[in-house]
Amino acid sequence: MDYKNILFDVAEGVATITFNRPKALNAMNAETMTELRDAATVCKNDDAVKALILTGSGEKAFVAGADISQMQSLNAPQALAFMELGHETLRLIETMPKPSIAAVNGFALGGGTEISLACDMRFAAETAVFGQPEILIGLIPGWGGTQRLPRIVGMGRAKELVMGGAQIKAQRAYEIGLVNRLYPLETLMDETRKFALKLTRLPGFALKMAKHSINFGYDLALDNANRLEVECCAQCFSTNDQKEGMQAFLEKRKPVFTGK
Repeated sequence: MDYKNILFDVAEGVATITFNRPKALNAMNAETMTELRDAATVCKNDDAVKALILTGSGEKAFVAGADISQMQSLNAPQALAFMELGHETLRLIETMPKPSIAAVNGFALGGGTEISLACDMRFAAETAVFGQPEILIGLIPGWGGTQRLPRIVGMGRAKELVMGGAQIKAQRAYEIGLVNRLYPLETLMDETRKFALKLTRLPGFALKMAKHSINFGYDLALDNANRLEVECCAQCFSTNDQKEGMQAFLEKRKPVFTGK
């Protein structure tokens, strides 16, 4: 697929998807979401991709929300299709068996915050801004904001953000657990890529099992969630990387993981 609104690059096992509509502050329309879905599918299926970074072009915006100029003319069935496209795409990112990081370089409002929530981690520039302002135009979040946000920051803070429509700066987002790490804008991508490269050197199957156990165990009763963890951990013992990791520990050397 030829991409018009995103940039897609793979280097050293790290895929980077860059939202590339800077004149529109990287606002998300159906065409861009379709491109994101396609690129995310490539990442999921390509064994050469070990980790994924999402970011925005320019210094102003990660994704400044959905494209209102497109949305304003939608009727209810068309809006439903647009929301379902977004849910399908973000669920793909959320559940792919590879780690994902949102490198939030500026405004992440509405759909921008929701896209970042679908990633495993959020690293942000100190100048970044987050928010779910949909209520201010007569809507509610439609790409998982009412569901993922409370799971990350708690129900009370999520309700404050969603029902109040306020924007918060990166420091506050970090304080409430929405953001994992803060960096100066000029070092954000270097630091994010450094961390992503570290992940590519770890045993891929164990990363897959860790993500699966956390994601799917979160909403289970504790006994069932613990059972899921046990099963995921046990599966790791069928890999060469587990054997190499333990042997290297006993021999007091660095392990050499092969992804098998």
